[in-house]
Parts: sequence; structure tokens; C-alpha cells
Amino acid sequence: MESGTGPLSDLPLSQVLDRLADKTPAPGAGSTAALVCALAAALLEMAAAFDTSPMGAACGVRAGALRDRALELAERERESYAPVLEALRLPTSDPERATRLASALAGASAAPLAIASMGAQLAGIAAETVDGVSDHLVGEAVVASELAEGACRAAARLVEINLAGVPADQRLTEVAGLVKSA
Repeated sequence: MESGTGPLSDLPLSQVLDRLADKTPAPGAGSTAALVCALAAALLEMAAAFDTSPMGAACGVRAGALRDRALELAERERESYAPVLEALRLPTSDPERATRLASALAGASAAPLAIASMGAQLAGIAAETVDGVSDHLVGEAVVASELAEGACRAAARLVEINLAGVPADQRLTEVAGLVKSA
């Protein structure tokens, strides 16, 4: 994490947006996908709060837990690309550069894979929520679903980019399945 900065979740939205717009590598696309998951989860919590059925309450609890996890993943993602940048700074003549870069890219794939998984889970919760809410809240559940699916696809794309040099990596198959399920 950048020195002197706290978690993105502790900042006003305008400052989060300013951080995203800064000419720095982090926070970037992965943290943004995680924050979109948090927004989707919050919408689902709100919609589920109006559903008095046990299923509605369960959806709200699951969405709340995922919202907390999304904020954690936004921070984890914010830090995960630093080893890639360090490896890229090595001279191209360095015999360890390729190995270090491949290892760093593999490591940097963990957070976006988790974000993609969360997006798929949230899309599933949204499908359950939309069935139980009043007509006045269908929009919230639908938008949450769209946000979750978009975050899943975005995070999956980051995994694909990071692992482009390793086409046999099983995480590519896993992330494709997550996108399909979302």
C-alpha cells in the first residue's frame, strides 16, 4: 500500500475517484472491480432488507459479508501488482527477469480471481433477491446483478491478461467458468 494512505473504504467517494484518476499504478482496474462488487452487494443488502422472508434475510446477510470482503479485496488488489512492477524494472538482460515476472504475474492473478468469484456469487444472490422483492425494488436487484456481472468480467479479464503467457494455467479455465455462471 502506498505510504501515508489508508484503506480506500475510509475515504470519501470523491477522494477514491481522485486516487483512481492519479497517474499511479494503484489503485487501478482490480481495485475498481472490487469496489463495484461492494456497490452491488450494498444494493442487494438494501433490497433484501425489504424482503421479510427468511430467504430475503439470508440474501442480505450473504451480501453484507461479500461487501466487507470486497473492500478487503480492493486493498489486496491495490498491493498485488507491485511485484510485477519491480520485475519489469529489472534490466531485460537480467537472467532472473523472466522468471520473476512470470511469478509476479501469477501472484497478481490471485486477487482478481477472488474478485471474479465474488462477482459471480453476487450475481447469483441478485437472481435470488429479484424473486423476493417488491416491484419497487426490482431495479436495485437488477442493477446489482449487472454491476456484479460486469465486475466479474472485468476481474476475469485481468486474470487473462496476467496469465496470457501461461495458457495451460487452470485459473484461466476457472475464471471462464465464473464469467459463464455470472
